[in-house]
Amino acid sequence: MRRLPSPTLPARATVIWPAAVVGTIALALTGEGTAHAAPPAPLAALPPAPAPLGQIPVLAVATSTPATHTVEPGDTVWDIAQRYGLDVAALQAANGLAADSVIRPGQVLALGVAVSQPAAPPPAAPAPEPVQVTYEVTAGDTVSAIASAHGVSTDAVLSANGLTRDSIIYPGEVLQIPSATAPGPASVGPVLAPGLDAEQSENARLIIRIGRELGVSDRGILIALGTAMQESWLRNLDWGDRDSLGLFQQRPSTGWGTPEQILDRERSIRVFYGGPADPNGSDTRGLLDITGWEDLPYADAAQAVQISAYPDRYAQWEQPATTWLAVLG
Repeated sequence: MRRLPSPTLPARATVIWPAAVVGTIALALTGEGTAHAAPPAPLAALPPAPAPLGQIPVLAVATSTPATHTVEPGDTVWDIAQRYGLDVAALQAANGLAADSVIRPGQVLALGVAVSQPAAPPPAAPAPEPVQVTYEVTAGDTVSAIASAHGVSTDAVLSANGLTRDSIIYPGEVLQIPSATAPGPASVGPVLAPGLDAEQSENARLIIRIGRELGVSDRGILIALGTAMQESWLRNLDWGDRDSLGLFQQRPSTGWGTPEQILDRERSIRVFYGGPADPNGSDTRGLLDITGWEDLPYADAAQAVQISAYPDRYAQWEQPATTWLAVLG
């Protein structure tokens, strides 16, 4: 590039020109400079006043504006943004440019399209007011069964009614059901005890309910749960050793009832508990008929009813039965 001669200044003063002015003078004095650098484009009119929040476009491009711009010598991002009425930061972001990025002649920049900020989502509908639900206790009900039927926890029902796990509920008593959104069948499945599936949990729940109804202590219910688990895996089996059947593998041939009676879960549970309400009367001996059964070791109490060939196997279910009772009872 040929150097331009410096202008001659009067000797009486030294003038210091701003760099921008010097450049303008240089371009005016030589025609060669104009062949290598395009004259600066006129500034576009200032963009209109900002739109309200939520309507600000990311790149506000007029419909007549091209989608891209090819960089010319002397262009800057600021110049291009001003030329098309764009936001500098938006133009940089649309082209992956940083604040200190250098653009070069021939580079194609995307001018973008008008994109409005997404509209604010509509306000959420207010949560429905919870429906106050009550339940009148009927014979045979347990707190856990009532809670399960309404899709709430046993502890929630106990707390709502000032009860503990040792409390007894009576037919005709009205319980408050907490956190219920609507009456009717619960939308969730029944509570399962650890290690038990739905069928086993339901049979365990029935053993607990009948035990409570008969006034059997927790220890007696624990013995019944463990015995049924050892004998039938807490399933109402229609088969077994020789003629053994049902939850407790009771045998028709030894007086525990007909096959149909033994397969009646409620009846077989009552027969196991025995006592004054035993459907078999004095024909068989249930847990409550054994003198001092509450003082016997767990396995010995179960064996006194069952007379099993493997009496020691009942003991393994004492701790699991304690958990099942805590969850289901």
